[in-house]
Amino acid sequence: MKHLLWPVLVATLLSGCATAVSPVTGSLYTNVKAPLLVTDSTEKPTKVGRATMRSILGVYAVGDASVEAAAKNAGITHIHHVDYHTQNLMGVMSDFTVIVYGN
Repeated sequence: MKHLLWPVLVATLLSGCATAVSPVTGSLYTNVKAPLLVTDSTEKPTKVGRATMRSILGVYAVGDASVEAAAKNAGITHIHHVDYHTQNLMGVMSDFTVIVYGN
């Protein structure tokens, strides 16, 4: 029984648990973009702002991927629409980026 404990423990510690919002997922790799929000603005967007957060192994997560942070990064005061981009590598590392378009 002791001989089984170490492989199970190592497999548990090395298994990836990092996830992010995604309309579809791949078991080995995910790289998708999708819409998040559309406003009724008729102006064509001239600026693009991004804000990202990252998770590593589902144990460590950091970042501010809020719409507010993305708009502030590009100096956007009027939001036209918002998309997001998710990237996940085997549950080891996961990035979630909010992309704000506006003026």
